[in-house]
Amino acid sequence: MGLSLVVGPAHAGKVALLLERYLEALERDPWLVVPNRLDVERVERDLLARRPALLAGRIGTFGDLFEEIAAGDGDALPVASEAQRTLAARRAIARTELSELAASAATSGFADTLLAAVSELESALLEPERVGGDLGRLARAYRDELAALGLQDRDGMRRRAVERLRGDLVAWDGRPLFAYGFEDLTAAEWGLLEALAARADVAISIPYEPGRAAFGALSATVADLAELASGDVQELAPAAREAPAPLVHLERELFADAPAPGPPLEGALRFLEGAGARGTVELVAAELLELLAAGTPPERIGLVCESPERWRAPLDAVLPALGIPHALEHEVRLADTALGRALLALLRYAWSGAGREELFVFLRSPFSGLERRAVDFVEGRLRGRAVSAPDRVEEESARLRGAEFPALVELRAEPEPVAAAAGLLRTLVRGAWGLEAPPVAAEAVADARVYRAAERTLAELGALREAGVA
Repeated sequence: MGLSLVVGPAHAGKVALLLERYLEALERDPWLVVPNRLDVERVERDLLARRPALLAGRIGTFGDLFEEIAAGDGDALPVASEAQRTLAARRAIARTELSELAASAATSGFADTLLAAVSELESALLEPERVGGDLGRLARAYRDELAALGLQDRDGMRRRAVERLRGDLVAWDGRPLFAYGFEDLTAAEWGLLEALAARADVAISIPYEPGRAAFGALSATVADLAELASGDVQELAPAAREAPAPLVHLERELFADAPAPGPPLEGALRFLEGAGARGTVELVAAELLELLAAGTPPERIGLVCESPERWRAPLDAVLPALGIPHALEHEVRLADTALGRALLALLRYAWSGAGREELFVFLRSPFSGLERRAVDFVEGRLRGRAVSAPDRVEEESARLRGAEFPALVELRAEPEPVAAAAGLLRTLVRGAWGLEAPPVAAEAVADARVYRAAERTLAELGALREAGVA
């Protein structure tokens, strides 16, 4: 039992060495921790290429490992979904008397910021009682709200998993553990590895090379791991790489205070400077067109930016106009989708006193089931008569159309809000795609994903409402 550590720069063979050790321990049903979900399938294929069949062992992320350990706790509460966490955070904000954060708490994004801060506290295994001021009060109120809902969040589950490992003899059965792909450890992850190292063989690889400025931030982590490993540290040398010399030089000298002179760039590294975000994207697009014209497949080209939200609009404006296919990898809010905008617009109009503009955002969408020409006619007449009050908008619209808006009638006929929103969601999808043939267009696939995500969230809220806590 104990911990062993493998260090070295990128492409030094750390992962290959760890996978070989994993295969050698296969009879002991080992665990392999990888960076993320995509790596699970990649590593499975890699291991199957080395050995035709794998009849033991488990491959997953740190999150999967925490969940497996926590699953053995009979007193553990269910893990809250993101919607349930947001509900708990908003209830905590509403019932907590604040001072220095009072103004910030009134903003729309404060609940998300609070959840991120609480996650940091939980990841550091820091009890809310040790945090002062408004943040400490909010963290305690958030935890109380989760408990009232009969839930715990994912970070709380990780805390309990570490506590179980430290105090429950049957929490781990001695299986070896191998882990790679992280560049730092949260307090919860550190506590997990430390507790497991006392019960089983644990092998960890981490990208590190002594003396390199780029790895300076990891020196403390590596020193702590080396101390826990009691000197069982294997250091791998850099491997020869087939890459342009300027890029190799950049990788070796990155962040150095006095970098050595490098070789000529010879086009391997180029610097572009544009006027604003759009100008920058247009320069990048010119580079992309050259690559595509030279035969580079689009899926082999990657763009990295510091904020997908900031660059999404200029990328969407420039690249399609030049015939450059692209996809942006990032989480999308409901309000940023076509179906979500239509759904929320009608709910705001019906429930929050929004005006004519919100109603017609819905009516002009394909989800209303109405002809765009008829909608434009009604809106033009309302604008010309300066009709904006909700009751007058509906009265005049019904007179001009000869009927009320069906979706609005259906929404108001259901007294229970969650059920009403769920019914409206189904109506919107039916209005856009019908029921006669399964839609297969790309837009339909995107709408189906949005529909399923919204349906799950509404089901979670409905379950809480039935339990009398929402």
